[in-house]
Amino acid sequence: MTDRQGDRLADDASPGRSDRAGLTRRRFLAGSAVGAAGVAAGSGLVSGAASPSVAAPAVGAAAATAARPAPDPLELLQRMIRFDTTNTGKGGNTLEHGRMLLRLWTDAGVPAEIIPTPVANNVHVIARIKGAGRAKPLLFLGHSDVVPVERENWSVDPFAAVVRNGEIYGRGALDMKGANSASITALLRHVAQGARFDRDIIVLTDCDEEAGEYGSGWLAKQHWDKLDAGSVLTEGGWFLAQKDGTTPMLTSVTRQDKVYFNLDITAKGTATHSSKPDRSPAVVTLSRALVDLGAWRAPVRLTPVTREYFDALARATDDAALERALRLLLRARDRRTLERAAGLVEKRSGYPWLHTALLRTTHAFVIEEAGYKENVIPSEATARLNCRAVPGGQKPREFLAQVRRLLRDRDVTVTLATTPGQSEAQALAALDETWATPPASVDTDLFHAISQASVRTYPGAVFTPALFEAGTSLSPWRKKGIPGYGVYPYVIDNEQLVGMHGNDERIRVQALRTGTDFMYRVFDRFRLR
Repeated sequence: MTDRQGDRLADDASPGRSDRAGLTRRRFLAGSAVGAAGVAAGSGLVSGAASPSVAAPAVGAAAATAARPAPDPLELLQRMIRFDTTNTGKGGNTLEHGRMLLRLWTDAGVPAEIIPTPVANNVHVIARIKGAGRAKPLLFLGHSDVVPVERENWSVDPFAAVVRNGEIYGRGALDMKGANSASITALLRHVAQGARFDRDIIVLTDCDEEAGEYGSGWLAKQHWDKLDAGSVLTEGGWFLAQKDGTTPMLTSVTRQDKVYFNLDITAKGTATHSSKPDRSPAVVTLSRALVDLGAWRAPVRLTPVTREYFDALARATDDAALERALRLLLRARDRRTLERAAGLVEKRSGYPWLHTALLRTTHAFVIEEAGYKENVIPSEATARLNCRAVPGGQKPREFLAQVRRLLRDRDVTVTLATTPGQSEAQALAALDETWATPPASVDTDLFHAISQASVRTYPGAVFTPALFEAGTSLSPWRKKGIPGYGVYPYVIDNEQLVGMHGNDERIRVQALRTGTDFMYRVFDRFRLR
């Protein structure tokens, strides 16, 4: 908690001095319980497609003007992490986390509701700060579910929200409860100050982003009237540090996501008793194919979006060798020079895995299945590859064809994973459509708000639009042509970045506080004076 002593803002217009004054942990926790009576109906919530939403009661203007101070972002993030919202693929238990958020919004005088899904305790939360209606709403989208943990590989309890050496540890600290805490805290600071926005601000805390059937796509089909917006902000762009790990170097806002698809590599063999081993069992055949794939990488493909990003990185870095490698990459006019320059960039980058992902279609070995009993040699072994293609770069169908050529002599089959009843041709056509989706415009009020907030909050860093190497819940809005952007608003180093979906996930407390100031400035662009 000593980090709070150094929490000062960059200028007098910066948020939160008075908001945080005198707010103790005891007061915050007690205050969050005040609204419990307003959500008593939620205690008996029954999940199901036809279940009614659980709404926080409307709060009058008099109550709204007496809104309690906004929470401290660290304390709110700790509360979020302590709810185990793990999603193993069939929905997470997000109900209690959702009730906490409902109370938080209610106490601030903001109408909010819980929307159940057909999976028990797996819920969405929607809050709406009413504005002047001068433009379509701005929607902040942040998921509440998190991926599972390998508890034995964590140095702390992943759901205890431990603060150690100035860092907050916990599953979701980075992805994306930290961003949720920063954004919700920033908005509640505005609300506590009596702010009025020129448009409605919608905050959707969704479930099933990490896996499951009832995420934002399902919610959009059921309740589009609650989600219709003019622009959307969610997770995405990284705020990278220089080699010292703390000095802001590059801030980015993502305007595209990579295209997600899976391949299955399958080897066949003879099932028999393990006392009489086959000389070419399926497991060995598969392993040889995976060795080939592990040594191979797809070709580098630069697009206008990634070119702009790498140009900004060249201007931002204080590493002269990295800058030279980036300039060589951007000037390359033949395949050999391009691949050589990309290798130099990956070697010199302080974030090699991230920058490798932005250069090409990637394939990651995520699941391997074979065998069912120790005295039986299995007849089949399968490995799943999770793949991410660069929009406007190499098409998924081209990547699939390359993998098939690479493994044509390995006695394996390469299959594109499809949904039930979907043919490979249909799946590839759908991927082509996603691949061709244009990036969000850089000429919107939300993009300009993010840009200006970046310059003010991180004046020594270079700002750039970018490609997100992963995926988000933005699909329902992108399909309707609504611009969507992404930021993780805290500066991180490479070790913290690798902790995303990994072990000892964490961010710096001071980075969270500064990121909250950043989000305050983003929303300030829409505040009426």
